[in-house]
Amino acid sequence: MSGQEGLTAFILIITEIGREHELVERIRELASEVGVEAEAYVVYGEYDIAVKAITDNPRKLDKFVTSLRSLPGILRTLTLISASS
Repeated sequence: MSGQEGLTAFILIITEIGREHELVERIRELASEVGVEAEAYVVYGEYDIAVKAITDNPRKLDKFVTSLRSLPGILRTLTLISASS
């Protein structure tokens, strides 16, 4: 990551019922488009999807999270930025 320490964020997502698997695929594509390394998983519990995103640029993270929030089927997100990587 350009010789700098990466910025890691965990994004928890609530989706419309039944859209989780479709949205995980779209989130992975979106990460690639924005230039963020991301892992996305369907999870069980209060949230439907958990995403781990890593970037060396806070603006890329902002663009990624903003783009996530606008995807049809995503109802709510919670972003946690790691204190260390």
